[in-house]
Amino acid sequence: MGDESSTSTNRMVGKPLSAAFVRTVSQQGKYHDGQNTGLILQVGPNQRKYWKQRIVINGRRRELGIGNANFVSLAEARDIAWQTKRSVVAGHDPLAIREAQKERLTFSAAADYALMKRFKELKNEKHKKQWRSTLERYAFPVLGKMYVSQIATQDVLKVLAPIWEEKTETAKRLRSRIEAVLNWATVSGHRSGDNPARWKGNLSELLASPAKLTTITSHPALQGKDLQRWWHALRQRDGMAANALRFLAITAARSGEVRGMTWREVDFDQRLWIVPAERMKVRREHRVPLPKQALELLQSLPRMAGSDVVFWAPRGGMLSDMAISAVMKRMHEADIRSGKNGFIDRRSQRPAVPHGLRSTFRDWAAETGIDRNLAEICLAHKVGTEVERAYLRTDMLERRRDVMRSWELYLAFN
Repeated sequence: MGDESSTSTNRMVGKPLSAAFVRTVSQQGKYHDGQNTGLILQVGPNQRKYWKQRIVINGRRRELGIGNANFVSLAEARDIAWQTKRSVVAGHDPLAIREAQKERLTFSAAADYALMKRFKELKNEKHKKQWRSTLERYAFPVLGKMYVSQIATQDVLKVLAPIWEEKTETAKRLRSRIEAVLNWATVSGHRSGDNPARWKGNLSELLASPAKLTTITSHPALQGKDLQRWWHALRQRDGMAANALRFLAITAARSGEVRGMTWREVDFDQRLWIVPAERMKVRREHRVPLPKQALELLQSLPRMAGSDVVFWAPRGGMLSDMAISAVMKRMHEADIRSGKNGFIDRRSQRPAVPHGLRSTFRDWAAETGIDRNLAEICLAHKVGTEVERAYLRTDMLERRRDVMRSWELYLAFN
């Protein structure tokens, strides 16, 4: 039964297949449907099953692929085979028609297929929306209705050139996303040749280097000399957003990690907050030691009925990023009204933002002589090379408890 000449396979010639047989057959071979259409079920290694059709086109015997038998039913395969045969009898070439259809795939349609694959890899809903919205806003007006087989470097350039210098970071991501869509189209057989969105040796010769255009700016951070005044002002504020900002400051965590925090992630007995890998930027579980003030804050919080979110919004669900940022903005404005200078970054002279508190923590750690790797692990950053990380299995939890306890005291009494 392993090949077409086997006795078992020959018995299938002239005898229609059944849905039950298609579902249960496991031995490798080619099984004819016997419907006079040339339809064959091919069973390969590991029980992989595919539909094929043998048919004479313009005097040549050809074998056409119809699809995976796990997704295309016997009835559907027969219907496709009959349609193909009728097309050949009418004098058409189904292979040429297929090739023409492949070449008529538009960029917007290709983006939909490419995004389906990409979305399986992306866990963050925000990133998924950004992927789609960036293409819709900048690429679709120029490339959307074009066939992917016709898109050239100059077409991609029309998309990127207007924003390359003024919105460099956005343009860089956009170029990468256009390249990904066209890569999918090439691998799927809808276009051939070089990718017109490729950077090296292609667009790099036509556009300025992003590294020379982009000035890296850090999030405005709170200065150490202002920290105690800021902390005292924050302690005077009520509300869930203010509580979230307090917890963020104590733990030096990211806003998204705090806002998405659930009660099931908190272990009061072990004094730990365990952030699952899917919520971490580095896609690795992060254990956060909770010092005294963090625990007391959590224990004081009201819980929302029917919700596991720790820092919840008034209408349900987690707080928005803007809600926490707004607290810090109001604190800055109130400090200025009281005759002081507000809470500004020393270098940029811009008002400090929540994410900048991580920089404040990092500066404090460096100035107090805390081991670099220890400080970086506190911030859930990757430490060392891949090889070094493979051997460094500890997350230094107990040492980090001491660090966070010292940071907690510094917040209140520096």
